[in-house]
Amino acid sequence: MLIRNKLILRFTLLVLLIQLCFSLFVYYFHAATREQRFHARLAGKVALTGRILIQRANLRSGILRTVRRRDLLTMPREQISIYSPHGRLLYASDDHIDQRGNLAHLSSISGPQPVSFRYAGREVIGAEYSYAGYPSRIFVAAHDDEGFQQLDKLRLILLAGNLGALALIVVAGWFFAADTLRPMARIVRQVRRITASNLSQRLSEGNQKDEIAQLAMTFNRMLAGLEQAFESQKSFVSHASHELRTPLANALGTLETSVLYDQDLAEAKRSMQSAQEEIRRLIGLTNSLLALARADETTLSRQLVRLDDCLTQALDHCAAKYPGRSVRLSFGQVPEELDEPFQVRGNAPLLTTALLNLLDNACKYSQAPVQVELSYAGARTLQVTVQDAGVGIEPAALPRIFEPLFRAEGGRATASGFGLGLPMTRKIIRLHGGELTVESQVGEGTTATVRLPAAPVL
Repeated sequence: MLIRNKLILRFTLLVLLIQLCFSLFVYYFHAATREQRFHARLAGKVALTGRILIQRANLRSGILRTVRRRDLLTMPREQISIYSPHGRLLYASDDHIDQRGNLAHLSSISGPQPVSFRYAGREVIGAEYSYAGYPSRIFVAAHDDEGFQQLDKLRLILLAGNLGALALIVVAGWFFAADTLRPMARIVRQVRRITASNLSQRLSEGNQKDEIAQLAMTFNRMLAGLEQAFESQKSFVSHASHELRTPLANALGTLETSVLYDQDLAEAKRSMQSAQEEIRRLIGLTNSLLALARADETTLSRQLVRLDDCLTQALDHCAAKYPGRSVRLSFGQVPEELDEPFQVRGNAPLLTTALLNLLDNACKYSQAPVQVELSYAGARTLQVTVQDAGVGIEPAALPRIFEPLFRAEGGRATASGFGLGLPMTRKIIRLHGGELTVESQVGEGTTATVRLPAAPVL
């Protein structure tokens, strides 16, 4: 169901419920008022009957016979009955009155407090009337024709009013929903105009305060991220194409030249060796790109891993690759409550690869000893610091070092590489819930810091 229809339906039901509750209250209040007013008339008739028939006419005399019964009747279908203290019927305004209802409530009349009940379609009030020490019980019954007619009219008015109001509520709900959703419709139109070719467009953020403005601001932040991701992807594809095309072109050119011009086996071997180096470079680049892609996988198996073991393996690989390079490992303070320190939850091969990339960069761009420290930055945070005294990174290139295939000018002039190590390392560290930061000064060296959440102590 569309949000517009949901709003209309909920608005209609809510207002209709409030209106029905108000109508029921009005009807109930009017019905209660009618009953109180009519009972007051019946009670007044009881008192009037007592004064006329008992106090002045004296029921024990023959004067009552001279009073015509109909002279006392003033209400529709009125009936009057008078009983003695012993329960004997002394007077009835009609010989055909059904006295069973009066007899059933006769014993409940005691004192001046009246008793009310319904019987045979009439409302009845019974009360005691005492005169000269002689308590009589008087019952007056009647039907409130005028009151019930007013209730019928009120029901008709409320029914017609509710039906008419329902139509107005639906129309008002339609305009209310349309007005409420108009900013949403505007956002939808703006979003539909944004495609992959114009991600620089942004949505109107309105007053930047209400929920619609917050939604637009969220969309704009998402679009900014998408634009950056698209630009990074374009840059990655451009660099990857260039990096892949260069060794392929070199290898092909070398082989073509060898076929056309090499005259002896020695020249052919030199050409083949040159092509072989280019192919090795191509294989290394391809493997690095595959490793970078695999670093994005979020379905890796996670288990308790000793980070110091991963670091030791990375140091061994680095020592084998750079046999003459000095790498010094030190340990910071370890919390005393830990029986098994340096534990993280993650994937050991990926963590080893990430640490090896940092060590490889430090050894590649620095001839001085490399300092490595494993410590706790906090009770729940592990920290690995790799510091070298190499060429450093230019300030302009530092914000781009995590872009795939990007290499700073100083790095290009110093050593070979593909510019995939740091991007791959940051993705692996973030995949484990950590963060990688790099600080560098040109001519002074570079410091890479890895922070990872430590495994909780069981």
